[in-house]
Amino acid sequence: MEKIEALRNTLENIAMSHAPACLASSFGVEDMVLIDMIARHGIPVSVFTLDTGRLPEETYQLMQKTRQRYGLEIEVYFPKAGSIEAYAERNGPNAFYDSVELRKTCCQIRKVEPLSRALKGKGAWITGMRRQQSPTRSDLADAVYDEDNGLHKYSPLLEWSETEVWNYIRMQNVPYNDLHDRGYPSIGCAPCTRAITRGEDIRAGRWWWEEASGRECGLHRKKA
Repeated sequence: MEKIEALRNTLENIAMSHAPACLASSFGVEDMVLIDMIARHGIPVSVFTLDTGRLPEETYQLMQKTRQRYGLEIEVYFPKAGSIEAYAERNGPNAFYDSVELRKTCCQIRKVEPLSRALKGKGAWITGMRRQQSPTRSDLADAVYDEDNGLHKYSPLLEWSETEVWNYIRMQNVPYNDLHDRGYPSIGCAPCTRAITRGEDIRAGRWWWEEASGRECGLHRKKA
């Protein structure tokens, strides 16, 4: 209960100190904890999501269920159609499998550029990242200044364990993505996400054809 109360206090402090604050949600289980906390306690933090155009159907189902459950207005940002068309015409629709560079270009178009639009005019943004999720997140700080987007960035679940996250979900009967029950601990775009097997890292199903040390989309870049 201490971590739950601390999370509430953290979210309330962010909302008060950096208005207008927002939560970037991909509707993963961590984001559902944050959405539930925000809605349950009326914390003035807006919620947005990035619809890449290639999300699993289960993610869209959860997005709709979340709107209905909490009565939240969830702002949706889409990639620019012209950029997607140019990428597909030049490289093919699934060129992200061909090289890390082409995959990161796809992520830039579908995620990073829309994120920059979503964060315009905001005082801070909140993520559901946890330290245990990936080798690339092991040395993250729970509060940083996002120089690329010009605002503060917070990860209030950084020290939560997977067990603590799921305990909250079950305790509060929070809706979650059905894919989590089918071996998908981390869910992104459908063609870039697979189920994992017992003993694999929880982010092993994301961009599984690449080296684990570089599996990020660019939304959470670290300065060199």
